[in-house]
Amino acid sequence: MPSKTYSFEVTRTSTAKPETLFRLETDGARWSDWAKPLVLQSSWRDEGDPAPGGVGAIRQVGAWPLLLSEQTIVYEPPHRHVYTFTGPGAPANDYRGEVLFTPNDAGGTDLCWRGSFTEAVRGSGPVVRRLLLTAITFLSARLVHAAEREERGRG
Repeated sequence: MPSKTYSFEVTRTSTAKPETLFRLETDGARWSDWAKPLVLQSSWRDEGDPAPGGVGAIRQVGAWPLLLSEQTIVYEPPHRHVYTFTGPGAPANDYRGEVLFTPNDAGGTDLCWRGSFTEAVRGSGPVVRRLLLTAITFLSARLVHAAEREERGRG
């Protein structure tokens, strides 16, 4: 019996520009600056092309001993970033995360962060979906907050 596929989507609106949100979300070394307490450690394993954060980049995020490795597979600044889990410790198979940053009429950004995966263990899909949805809901809120705070600091 084939594994089931699951997906989720989180949307937010920000007053920040797409460039600011994109830069923060794709900078693997800075996640621990804005994504606490979920992400206490963040670093680059590979900076990709163009560096840092382009195609092939691998960021490691989390808290020891649970560090996730995420590899960039699409890098289209400042509007689209697609990544997948790589290496051991991934909570799901064939995970694909996509973050879209779309300018809106108010001068800010509409953010859409979605993911899909197949369950690694039969029957685990609903629990893993809930965990990933909860994590992305939290991370997207922290990302918006950090980007807006950064832009206010410049103004």
